[in-house]
Amino acid sequence: MRRLRTRVAGALLTVLALTVTACSSDSSPEGAPAAKAEAAAERVEPLADTPVPQLPVTVRSSDGRKVTVRDAERIVPLSGSLSEIVFTLGLGDRVVARDITATFAQAEKLPVVTRNHDVSAESVLSLKPDLVLAETTTGPDEAMDQIRDAGVPVLVVDPAKGLEDVGPRIGTVARALGVPAAGEELTKRSEDRIAAVRKDIPKKTDKPRVAFLYLRGTASVYLIGGKDSGATSLLQAAGAVDGGAESGLEKDFTTITTEALAKAAPDAILVMSKGLESVGGIDGLVKIPGVAQTPAGMERRVVSIEDGVLLNYGPRTDEVLKSLVDQLYGDTK
Repeated sequence: MRRLRTRVAGALLTVLALTVTACSSDSSPEGAPAAKAEAAAERVEPLADTPVPQLPVTVRSSDGRKVTVRDAERIVPLSGSLSEIVFTLGLGDRVVARDITATFAQAEKLPVVTRNHDVSAESVLSLKPDLVLAETTTGPDEAMDQIRDAGVPVLVVDPAKGLEDVGPRIGTVARALGVPAAGEELTKRSEDRIAAVRKDIPKKTDKPRVAFLYLRGTASVYLIGGKDSGATSLLQAAGAVDGGAESGLEKDFTTITTEALAKAAPDAILVMSKGLESVGGIDGLVKIPGVAQTPAGMERRVVSIEDGVLLNYGPRTDEVLKSLVDQLYGDTK
């Protein structure tokens, strides 16, 4: 459970590990088309000019190791977020495998080298990678050690926790791939687009309170996000208040209770799209004890964003933020 919460908060690496039910047609608020909530999940947008890696380079990994990258012809990113950065830098044709959370279209045909988010060292090594990109939560440790022992450079990247991590994560990956200038360009593009979305947010004195719920109905997992869930930064950027964190929930995730929801008092509920599907859409969501009694439950005000991109804090965060803003404010903008 600790590993689940850590991965959800950091980079959303466990989102797709649990089985979910078929899509509900009622997965966006106020009758809005479901496609609106899924828009950010379809494709990544590479930089216009494909950079040429200048290698070798030596970079410092988050695990304290110095990593020398001599070639970047065969790259294996072990999270959807890292895959997104590599593809958006324009080096997607060098990626030879993916983690199950790489849900965007350009990566969908790549072989998956994780099993329920545990890395298969054998699968990775069979692809003869020049470089493996990993998160601090990537594991098991034995598999990662096996990859290193085979002589493959492994760069570990700090997890994303908020908007301030967008640029540093892009820069870290870009430097390791020998394309620092492309990293600077992508960072500027990403930050400019986020700023543009924020300019369009309605200026309200009464900020909406939003509770972030992590749901997996098929596994009976019902959690409310707190201070370290990873959603606070995104909600604040949208001009909202994180109801869970504001109500005093210090942990990343806490089991949903009627009392916790009452204290959070959300005007809207933020969920991952597959989590919403797993409980039977909005009709099922309001049956979770305490939800129907909140302002959000009474108004059936739910914001649904695709699992594999919601908390990535990467090149598509502007699209995530725009989807959140559009669904949260609707016609009041």
